[in-house]
Amino acid sequence: MKTLIAGLLLAAVAGAAMAQATPAGLWKTIDDKTKAEKSLVRITDAGGVYTGKVEKILSDKPDAKCTECTDARKDQPVQGMVILRDIKQDASDKGLWVGGDILDPNDGKVYKVQLKPVDGGKKLDVRGYIGTPLLGRTQTWIRVE
Repeated sequence: MKTLIAGLLLAAVAGAAMAQATPAGLWKTIDDKTKAEKSLVRITDAGGVYTGKVEKILSDKPDAKCTECTDARKDQPVQGMVILRDIKQDASDKGLWVGGDILDPNDGKVYKVQLKPVDGGKKLDVRGYIGTPLLGRTQTWIRVE
């Protein structure tokens, strides 16, 4: 009986921990092509709307600017730039955050985005796409805090 109760308590705690895995936090971005560490991005939650800002560039170009951007971010420093905007938790899949966009500062292109915490919230699958999520690419970011 004690083993059963302990098992149920453990399952409840694990379920609660999984339910709390959100994209909010500090993430180390990893280039999906080169596997190099690129930057630290802090994702914040303001009333259920998530935004991500580049906190630090980890490459040899900390003063990089978004020269290819076509909106108000054109020629602005990438460090300090908001690259994730208007993301909300999916109403039908509570483990997915959708509806916003992501900027690739390397080419200035803006893509629709999906965020999915994985590995108990230790990693974040960031999928940028055009049209449908099937037409895109995914980077896996690592939680720093």
